[in-house]
Amino acid sequence: MSDDKNVDLSEVKLATKDLKARFGKLQVLKGINLTFPENKVTAIMGPSGCGKTTLIRCLNRIHELTPNAKVEGEVILDGVNIYSPQVDPVTIRRRIGMVFQKANPFPTMSIYDNAVAGLKLAGVRNKELLDSMAEKSLRMAFLWDEVKNDLKKSGTNLSGGQQQRLCIARALAVEPEIILMDEPCSALDPIATAKIEESIASLKKDFTIVIVTHNLQQAARVSDYTAFMYLGQLMEFGSTKDIFERPKNPLTEKYITGEFG
Repeated sequence: MSDDKNVDLSEVKLATKDLKARFGKLQVLKGINLTFPENKVTAIMGPSGCGKTTLIRCLNRIHELTPNAKVEGEVILDGVNIYSPQVDPVTIRRRIGMVFQKANPFPTMSIYDNAVAGLKLAGVRNKELLDSMAEKSLRMAFLWDEVKNDLKKSGTNLSGGQQQRLCIARALAVEPEIILMDEPCSALDPIATAKIEESIASLKKDFTIVIVTHNLQQAARVSDYTAFMYLGQLMEFGSTKDIFERPKNPLTEKYITGEFG
């Protein structure tokens, strides 16, 4: 799926094969072949408008919910193309969770109810299980100690960074296998960003993580692998160390050194 020799394909959890995406007549992705190794963090970087967000929205079948959106090619999860007719998109979205750029806690719900919203939607009613998963997910998002005495308060009472970690906890509570993060720190201050990055470093023990980021320093800090995209194409993919220290594509080098972007 990738021409990178450093990736052991037996460790790949998710991959794209000739993935194309469009909005009406506008083609946004132009045949992406990319691998996402299991229990690793893969960063997707590139200038605005290069297709980063569209790519990860294709990875859990959210792209198709947009009017006039179309996907061609394959997204392969554990050897199965998730766009096959027999695959249930709702199941895919449960297995591949999403954290969006802007924190979006449900405004009418408490911190506790936000954390377990996905479980309740899936029909879970067991109070002990809900309590257990609320605590577990909030701990994994590095938020439990800050909110454990305020679980009945509205999620919107939290700071921006805490709200984003609450959204991460909400995604984790349904026990996905993969977590997609679309610029999760773009609206946060450095202290809140550090908390999210600490959470990401811990989470990869149990999850495969894909993060879209404009922040080159963040990609270098949190990711094991990095993909560089430009104008809807994958320009380069490899270990983060190689991409930042020994880029093969001149465009990648120009982007990393700040010549454009």
